Amino acid sequence: MGGLLDGVFSLGSIFGVVFILIFFFSSVFRIVPEYQRLVVFRLGRLWGSKGPGLVVVIPWIDRTLKVDLRVVTLDVPVQEVITKDNVPIKVNAVIYFRVLDPSKSMVEVEDYIMATSQLSQTTLRSVIGRAELDDVLSARDKINMELQQIIDERTDPWGIKVSAVELKELELPEGMKRAMARQAEAERERRAKIIAAEGELQAAEKLTQASETMERSPMTLQLRYLQTLREISVDKNSTTVFPIPIDLIKPFMQRNEQKS
Repeated sequence: MGGLLDGVFSLGSIFGVVFILIFFFSSVFRIVPEYQRLVVFRLGRLWGSKGPGLVVVIPWIDRTLKVDLRVVTLDVPVQEVITKDNVPIKVNAVIYFRVLDPSKSMVEVEDYIMATSQLSQTTLRSVIGRAELDDVLSARDKINMELQQIIDERTDPWGIKVSAVELKELELPEGMKRAMARQAEAERERRAKIIAAEGELQAAEKLTQASETMERSPMTLQLRYLQTLREISVDKNSTTVFPIPIDLIKPFMQRNEQKS
């Protein structure tokens, strides 16, 4: 019986030693993926960022925090903004950024994702509020660039790099939509009238040139009469108008005048 108890105690001690070793090695050695870094604080002081690969830490002395280095897609909620020309609009955006300095992202700011989100919202309202509605609609690339530069400059002390900012949706009041539709329709009518007027001007210039040519060559007028007759005869008309050249009846008119 005593031998059995000794065997059980020895087996338990072996399992205890194995468990302690596993716990020790899991506390000392950390495996960090390629897309992460391990920020180490030793006795409360920043020791630096380590990784990727196998990292050795001191248990109960080092405190570690993992930081993801992949690009973060941050959706900025809808913001109600009044533009420079006093038009209320609703606009949202999306921001792409990543951590370049893991140590700064942990030391300089409490929650870098939340801080970047709040900064993006205030910057979006500020930039859109300084722009007119036409610029917001037609110059989105310029506004996106301005947003990206401002946010990137302010998040640089946090070790964050903002790669792009894009406006997603723009919601206008119904009254403004109808006004813009009327404006677009009026613009199309104006262009149509200008095109028609230019066509009339060109037609008048061509007719003037044609009349000058016919004046220099009277035979041209007769040929034009014959061409017109041919064009009329093609259509299925019950009545045909036959143009008679003036030169054919001019001798008869002169003879009548001499008799009178």
